Amino acid sequence: MPAVLVHGVPDTHRVWDGVRRHLIRSDVEAWDLPGFGTPRPRGFGSTKEECVDWLVERLERVGEPVDLVGHDWGCILTARVASIRPDLVRTWAGSSAPVSARYDWHPLAKIWQDPVEGDRFMDELDPASFAKDLVENFDLPTEVAEEMVRRVDGTMRDSILKLYRSAETVGAEWEPELANVSAPSMVLWGTLDPACRIAFADELGQAVQASRVVKLDCSHWTLLQKPAEVAAALEAHWNA
Repeated sequence: MPAVLVHGVPDTHRVWDGVRRHLIRSDVEAWDLPGFGTPRPRGFGSTKEECVDWLVERLERVGEPVDLVGHDWGCILTARVASIRPDLVRTWAGSSAPVSARYDWHPLAKIWQDPVEGDRFMDELDPASFAKDLVENFDLPTEVAEEMVRRVDGTMRDSILKLYRSAETVGAEWEPELANVSAPSMVLWGTLDPACRIAFADELGQAVQASRVVKLDCSHWTLLQKPAEVAAALEAHWNA
């Protein structure tokens, strides 16, 4: 049974490299969502529903239930998969993204969701300035933030806008079905996350009946800031 790791925004599969280096098991795959470091299929509109459908279709091809893990948007999307297709998921773990009607989107998300301001933001995006914001607001190392931003090409910018604009009410839409998650679950969260307050970790854990809610002394990118701890928690979760 492989483990499948799904990234968030504005990331690619590379965001999992540090965690993977600390994992004992070797049957681990980190996937790129369409448009995030990879081309989008013809006609793919990058909505949250299309991303879930893409994940479901690819998981079906695996042929057996997987240990599914998601960070940020990957958390939201994989939680949705676990709630509507529990047959595809042996265990689930999610990090740093609420699926809650009570969550108020962070300021940058609201800019991206605005048709005028979001387009202007992406058209005028200065990589150096964006990287500086990530360092100052999310405590990312400078070199990590700069590499992350370098990969934000035109396709990713458009994909981000379409994804966020499809998701203004994702919490209200998808939260009720979290009760259908039957896979053993775990939640990981940074206690200092400015975009997703730590209270939402407990809320998500309760919604999916998680066996553990792991709270790490870091900001939003748990997998970059605490890779060894995230890997150890995942190994324990899978082995249990």
